Amino acid sequence: MNPHNILLVDDDQDLLQLLSMRLKAAGYQVKTALSGEQALAQLSAFRPHLVITDLRMDGMDGMTLFRHLQQRNPALPVIILTAHGTIPDAVDAAHQGVFRFLTKPFESKTLLEHIEKALKFNGQESSHIPADSTVERQWRASIITRSPLMEELLSQAKLVADSEANVFIHGESGTGKELLAQAIHQASPRRDQAFIAVNCGALPEPLFESELFGHTKGSFTGAVKDHKGLFQAAHKGTLFLDEIGDLPLTAQTKLLRTLQERQVRPVGATQSIAVDVRIISATHQNLEERMKNGLFREDLYYRLNVVSLDLPALSSRREDIPLLARYFLKQLAVKNHKNITGFSPEAMETLVNATWRGNVRQLFNVIEQTIALSLTPIIPASLVQKALRDKQTDLPSLDEARLQFERDYIMQLLQITGGNVMQAAQIAQRERKYFYKMLDRHNIDPSMFKPSEEDSE
Repeated sequence: MNPHNILLVDDDQDLLQLLSMRLKAAGYQVKTALSGEQALAQLSAFRPHLVITDLRMDGMDGMTLFRHLQQRNPALPVIILTAHGTIPDAVDAAHQGVFRFLTKPFESKTLLEHIEKALKFNGQESSHIPADSTVERQWRASIITRSPLMEELLSQAKLVADSEANVFIHGESGTGKELLAQAIHQASPRRDQAFIAVNCGALPEPLFESELFGHTKGSFTGAVKDHKGLFQAAHKGTLFLDEIGDLPLTAQTKLLRTLQERQVRPVGATQSIAVDVRIISATHQNLEERMKNGLFREDLYYRLNVVSLDLPALSSRREDIPLLARYFLKQLAVKNHKNITGFSPEAMETLVNATWRGNVRQLFNVIEQTIALSLTPIIPASLVQKALRDKQTDLPSLDEARLQFERDYIMQLLQITGGNVMQAAQIAQRERKYFYKMLDRHNIDPSMFKPSEEDSE
């Protein structure tokens, strides 16, 4: 069975069924949608590696669907099929980023060849990682998520990992920037070499040059032996520079020279040493603002920011909170030798509705404190509230939510409740009958959100 997921979109049900049968026979995992709106609704429960869509459809057409998909995941390849194809249509589609534009009728062999090429384009095949799906997932094993936002980010990270481009990660404190950097390293050809992380904000300025570039014996007081810097230690591997925005200007100049020349000169040495290091940098600060204020070099910024990845805050992916909470509870209960099996419904609701200014790091700390203080196998809401030390804020009601965000709101509730419509309706403060009407309006199937056996474990 091929592990790749394909989403088919066409308002012709007979053709949709025929294409689905052909692709399933080829071993692909296939989901179908009869409209662009239905396709977008499925993205929270089904993450495709490729989308194949008809061009002319009632309601949202194929190109409009493509633009929506591009906003969510620019790296997702899209093949557009049409019986009304013209050269101008194909040229326009290609200019906008459509992977292929095929005119009906077409041979199944031709379509399968284009699918294979599209999956390679999307980084789904790799020369340095075996095809076995278990091995394929190892690079991201430390990142626990079911969020579409995170899945799209990881898809982009996987794609850029194969290149030698420097990567810049922006995200709030506690979102897991180092975990993402490690995942990129593990997915890259450098994964068998060193991954070295350094917090630039914690590095004293007088020691910066010595720590990064090394020094020779006797080069300064206390230099009793030669010392290899972090660049040499990370030779052929990856160097992760966390909180790069905290670097003083003098240190920025020396770092820029190293990146330009791909050489380091240890303090006190007369000869430079060649280094082959991939740089991943990260910060929670706004570097564009710091550049305007003269606090960060523009030329260094563009050296570091070849590919930029934005790590979402935990409050932007609340569907991950139950998953992360159970994962941390399982780890910490074993570590602390406590027989704690879960959270009360009220405790989980409190966790889901918290503001989480400290993101995943704060969630971990809250779970750790509740486990330490819990006297029962089920953690009560009172312990969670005490650990949060923060005023709780509810998810917005549907009356307060704008119509264009209604679909995302509903899907988030179904993610949190595992597809339980009654619980979702209660959280939304709506009758179940009315909630079903909203599901129909957005073509959302609650069964898509039922937890898999892997999640339930």
